[in-house]
Amino acid sequence: MAEYTHGGDILTAQACCGGPVLDFSTNLNPLGMPPEVVRAAAAADFVPYPDPLCRHLRQAIAAHDGVEEAEVLCGNGAADLIFRLAFALRPQTALVTAPTFSEYEAALACVGCQVERYALDRAPNFDLDQGFVEAITPGTELVFLCTPNNPTGRLIAPQLLVKVARRCEAVGARLVVDECFLPLSDGDERGLAPHLGEFPHLFLLRAFTKSYAVAGLRLGYGLSADAGLLETLGRFAQPWAVSVPAQAAGVAALTRCPRWPEQAMALVARQRPALAAGLGELGCIVVPSQANYLLFQTEKVTDLKGKLLQKGILIRSCANYHNLGPDWYRVCVRGGEENERLLAALKEVL
Repeated sequence: MAEYTHGGDILTAQACCGGPVLDFSTNLNPLGMPPEVVRAAAAADFVPYPDPLCRHLRQAIAAHDGVEEAEVLCGNGAADLIFRLAFALRPQTALVTAPTFSEYEAALACVGCQVERYALDRAPNFDLDQGFVEAITPGTELVFLCTPNNPTGRLIAPQLLVKVARRCEAVGARLVVDECFLPLSDGDERGLAPHLGEFPHLFLLRAFTKSYAVAGLRLGYGLSADAGLLETLGRFAQPWAVSVPAQAAGVAALTRCPRWPEQAMALVARQRPALAAGLGELGCIVVPSQANYLLFQTEKVTDLKGKLLQKGILIRSCANYHNLGPDWYRVCVRGGEENERLLAALKEVL
């Protein structure tokens, strides 16, 4: 069995520490799952097969995101769509940033794609720069970007994103922009959706996973004005890819509590500066975040994740991120008491 390298492996963490675990390794909405969404998922009829076209869900997404229903494709989480893109397009060359979400490269590796990594400079907080536009050449077939980036929490400037999109159109490269964390960031929730018609090669990745804390339901979607691409991706899906409770939960999220992520960001806006300051006081180097999580570095101890797990706290090691290393870690922003517990444990360890 392949090693699990993401956050949220609660069962393994509990087995290691021998008790309950406070999870800072996954970047979910700190308010948790909305009660309306819980009720909708629980009340779903599990007997019939799911709607393979996700009609009601796509209608709700289109109305919420300001796009056409025909521009929406639903999937079993955003990761499902990432792998569908790789298998459907089978690119020979692709460009990603380093660091960024590892599943882009993992999916591309499955089809033998040659991946070029554009190293983000640590000095300006790992922000994307103009050099990335110049790195997109006529031989580039697929480009992955993430805003805010995971694990840095840094947004890509909208003007720079448009430049990237124009460059991709000019050279014929497919641009995939992962906006899954955008609703839990300081950025404009509309993202690049208003530009879909302008950039036919653009594909946006979005998900309910983080915004509504429904990671276990697996619900993501993509937006594109390229009808041919969406049809192809549909053929690369397993039948009934989105379950009945997941579809019901998504509709409830967007129609009954559409401002849930916004409410969470009010909490994040209060707690993120305090958590970042507490990490800094402990001698950690903290990347200024624009999202609901923080990337930090500490050279004071080795295996900080393991030492905190002994105290019942799980954080995300960033050792497997390209252009980082074993002294980099990521934590989500939670409620005040939970953040204080993390800082108190860190103080003991550091």
